Amino acid sequence: MEKRKINIVDTTLRDGSHAVSHSFTVDQATAIAGELDKMGVSLIELSHGDGIAGSSINYGFSKVPEMELLSAASKVVKNAKLTVLLLPGIGTIEDLQQAKDNGAQAVRVATHVTEADIAIQHIKYAKSIGMMAVGFLMMSHMASPKKIVEQAKIFVDCGADYINLADSAGHMVPDDVRARISALKNSIDIPIGFHSHNNLGLSVANSIAAVEEGASYIDATCRGLGAGAGNTQNEVLCAVLDRLGYDTGVDLYGIMDVAEEIVEPIMQRPQVVNTASLMLGYAGVYSSFLLHTYRAAEKFHLNPRDILVELGRRGMVGGQEDMIIDVAFELSQQKNR
Repeated sequence: MEKRKINIVDTTLRDGSHAVSHSFTVDQATAIAGELDKMGVSLIELSHGDGIAGSSINYGFSKVPEMELLSAASKVVKNAKLTVLLLPGIGTIEDLQQAKDNGAQAVRVATHVTEADIAIQHIKYAKSIGMMAVGFLMMSHMASPKKIVEQAKIFVDCGADYINLADSAGHMVPDDVRARISALKNSIDIPIGFHSHNNLGLSVANSIAAVEEGASYIDATCRGLGAGAGNTQNEVLCAVLDRLGYDTGVDLYGIMDVAEEIVEPIMQRPQVVNTASLMLGYAGVYSSFLLHTYRAAEKFHLNPRDILVELGRRGMVGGQEDMIIDVAFELSQQKNR
């Protein structure tokens, strides 16, 4: 019997950017992208952690302009689709065109799980210039399966090639994933993808649950490099999928070597589920908030857990990183009363 194909979307050079403070160099980007391409991943995502045009005082400046990284990577990526992330309000259609001019072949347009309508023009534009376009719903634990289906249909109607559901906070357990992916599978006719963070130690399990419910695109990073406790670990995911009888098209030994020999040496810290990242998952807080929270906690002499719990209580979402310092200040004032 023919094995079912699962497309591996490697986001080491995008979500992993958060974990290295957006410090990828041209040599690092080309080494990682070139080897990932040889190993057989389907899409290679390269952007600032917060998407194209994310380099800013609010989200952190990139060491090397991302268009320069894209241009260099495009010269070594021969088989996979070189992909960018775009968050409407951060990246613009002009930025998207520039990414295309520098070699990007696909874009994943990411919105909060209830705001798909703000991506319509970006997806339509991407399709008009010959790019693969993906609708990406972030913080999907914050919406019911019914609401997610409603939002996904907005992406379908404007021409998206597939829908990607993101557990941006690493908050979901496998049954949460199953409910959302199965609802999409039963309601839309285009492929479904899934993006997970490991803040509760469940990213591989959640990714497998998504596959079992019909997802055919799964995000992962080498060594799990990414925001918070990191993402689904690519080499582990590929090994598990192979054991379960799926076809990823990825050279398993090769992807292990990429992770160990190229990615691990540039990591600034191990991707572990420590107390702060565990709190991200437990409180349902956007994973890229972690380093911002550490800095705010140090500045105001607070426990990072207290900041994260308050961010979760307020329902903060991606794009509100500037509010972390405000929350920390307010908590410090309360503490000193």
